[in-house]
Amino acid sequence: MIPDPRLSINQATIRHADLATALAVTADAGVQAIGLWREPVNEVGLDVAAAMLADSGLRFSTHCRGGFFTLPEGPARRAAIDDNRRAIEETATLAAAGADGSHAVLVLVAGGLPDGSRDLAGARSRVHDALAELAPEAAAAGVTLAIEPLHPMYCSDRAVVSTLRQALDLAADFEPSVVGVTVDTFHVWWDPELFEQLARAGLEGRIASYQVCDWRTPLPADVLLARHYPGDGVIDFGPITGAVLATGYDRDIEVELFNAEIWATPPAEAVSRTIAGFEAAVGPALH
Repeated sequence: MIPDPRLSINQATIRHADLATALAVTADAGVQAIGLWREPVNEVGLDVAAAMLADSGLRFSTHCRGGFFTLPEGPARRAAIDDNRRAIEETATLAAAGADGSHAVLVLVAGGLPDGSRDLAGARSRVHDALAELAPEAAAAGVTLAIEPLHPMYCSDRAVVSTLRQALDLAADFEPSVVGVTVDTFHVWWDPELFEQLARAGLEGRIASYQVCDWRTPLPADVLLARHYPGDGVIDFGPITGAVLATGYDRDIEVELFNAEIWATPPAEAVSRTIAGFEAAVGPALH
């Protein structure tokens, strides 16, 4: 099967593959783009990783991940902000090394409630403060900070930004080229405002990345590992994908899977299965 040219394999889908393996199995399968994660990049060093990406001939769709902005002011928050500065530099370097059509998009996960806190409003305010601090540096580097709303079940520990509306509200004070959003079907499919907010995102030019993976119950004990290949769950990808495309979104579409069973399969097999699921579940909206 020839993969759709817009499909991108997010490296999380083949989490246990090192960078060289991830690039090789993606390119060998005929997929044209990859989204990278910071840990495998840093294992080999940024300059080496950029050279490897350039040699692969793959487009660079996103860098994962930055964020975790909800801590109160202090050494730990300063360390988080500084780490995001490094992530911005990594994103710019990798985007420059990717094939034509690459984009410098850093996916942001907001962070959960600090230990002992119940102050959601305060946590969300600190996310905005971090964006304001980092936006000038992202703009100078040509990087888009893409806020990813996560399903509400992750609100306490991973992301106090749970809906596309919340993400767009946080982004509203910044230029769309500097602060945008990541739309991940796993996290937003349930939202009764989804299509209204997708239209808003289109009008504002805010969709920096679109990710597709499926939702199936029962959820595993570790709900972080609950994502499935497109078509293996209950999400209706056609209308969502159609709404994203109607905004003018013309970038790569990533499949990002956190699933222990998928991680246990050989990387090439996981990529092959991803291609098939994408074609069956998402492809009809693209053709």
